[in-house]
Amino acid sequence: MVKLAIFVVLIVALGYGFSWVADRPGDISLVWEGQLYQTDLIVAASALVAIIAAVMIAWWLVRTLWTSPHSVRRYFRARTRDRGYQAISTGLIAAGAGNAAMARKMSARARGLIRADQEPLILVLEAQAAVIEGKHDEARRLFQQMSEDPETRELGLRGLYVEANRLGAHEAARQYAEDAAEKAPYLPWAAKAALEYRCQSGQWDEAIRLLDQQRIAHVLSRQEADRLKAVLLTAKAGEQLEGDPAVARDNALHALKLAKDLVPAAVIAGKALLREDNLRKAGSVLEQAWKLTPHPDIARTYLRARSGDSAVDRLKRAERLESLKPNNVESLLIVAEAALDAKEFTKARAKAEAAARSESRERVFLLLADIEDAETGDQGRIRYWMAQALRAPRDPAWVADGQVSEKWLPISPVSGRLDAFEWKMPYGQLAGPVEDGVIVSGAGAISAQPPLAPAETRSEPKAEQKPVEVPAKPEVEQAVPATAEIEAEPADRNAGAGPVPEPFFGRPPDDPGVRDPNRQADEKTRLRLF
Repeated sequence: MVKLAIFVVLIVALGYGFSWVADRPGDISLVWEGQLYQTDLIVAASALVAIIAAVMIAWWLVRTLWTSPHSVRRYFRARTRDRGYQAISTGLIAAGAGNAAMARKMSARARGLIRADQEPLILVLEAQAAVIEGKHDEARRLFQQMSEDPETRELGLRGLYVEANRLGAHEAARQYAEDAAEKAPYLPWAAKAALEYRCQSGQWDEAIRLLDQQRIAHVLSRQEADRLKAVLLTAKAGEQLEGDPAVARDNALHALKLAKDLVPAAVIAGKALLREDNLRKAGSVLEQAWKLTPHPDIARTYLRARSGDSAVDRLKRAERLESLKPNNVESLLIVAEAALDAKEFTKARAKAEAAARSESRERVFLLLADIEDAETGDQGRIRYWMAQALRAPRDPAWVADGQVSEKWLPISPVSGRLDAFEWKMPYGQLAGPVEDGVIVSGAGAISAQPPLAPAETRSEPKAEQKPVEVPAKPEVEQAVPATAEIEAEPADRNAGAGPVPEPFFGRPPDDPGVRDPNRQADEKTRLRLF
């Protein structure tokens, strides 16, 4: 577009010049070797322009003829290079599709058209073809050759890293990743692999330094880098908690500033502050974390802050947590457990049932069974709550790559991935076994619980249970036939045995000492018929 504009400007200027000369007529005289040459001004100007144009055309023709051999060679060279690049392109597409034969064919064609030292893509194509064909020794040789070339060093290290992981040579893979991360920290795969290897070996300071380099190189976003650094600081604080609580406290508090919802950092910070007898600061840290993410680990650390507290004191602290996060399942459960320890069964039952109505899970029903055992000792209701716990969804746990851990870990033991553990329901345990007619919802389970058995048939609660002496059975002097015993048995045999327990689930409890009167009468009638 610029050239066209310049051309138009030149034409306009030339036309304007000719018109200006034509408007001002005159003669030009030239004496050369005694001869007088005279002509009009417009003719002289036109002749001058024609001579300049002829010289330019003549120069172009001479230059074209002079450079024609080089132009021809360059044309054919470009054509050959284009065919070679076309072969490389076709070969790479074939390698990506898994067509090793076509990739090899295109590689050989490209080598015949382009020199391998001039185009490193030929080595890439040959390495991919070797990987597809299973010739891993040849592929490693080609990747090693590429790693020695500054232009293809990163690609060669990547290929060597993948091959080392395939063979299980984790130490070699770590060295390749470290080399790539040091020379090119902007490579995401190298930075991630080097970071994970340093975390696996517990080199937390080196991992934090590498993470800072990745942040400067813009490999990670600011939010992601802050989260990973908080995880590294938490892991470092966890190792320092026993030996140096002050340093562990500083690292954990720094981690909380970067990720306020990181539960392990809050727990470690609270424990470190408690070891320094700073109860007020520890309580403040744990309360702030509880407001953001109610977690059982935070509650246990908060309730056990002072070793000399009684069960009533722990109940008050649990109620303090509930006031910070009301209408929450974890708040209700922690208050119910503390009330059970303090033997305030009414409050414990009310909070546990409220938690069951909010979210039915295994821990809720087990807590109801413990409350029933401690308060009433009714075995029927205890078994009912235990059955509901077996069928209810499992409780959340620390899960990473399908593996469940009892405690939080900074890296996954399966894949080595950093910050892999999440507090959630384990895979494959979303619910218990499914049976017909089973009530697993909290509200339904509470409304369908069996009635309280009479006091005569209930066992004493665990807190007041005493050993019972069982009298020895008298020796039987004479055997009595079974048929005769059944016929002679009076109908009111159980008249003095006390009231029959009220049945649940449509039948009496599975207690061998309790018999069903209707079933007993049917057995008598059947035996008399025979």
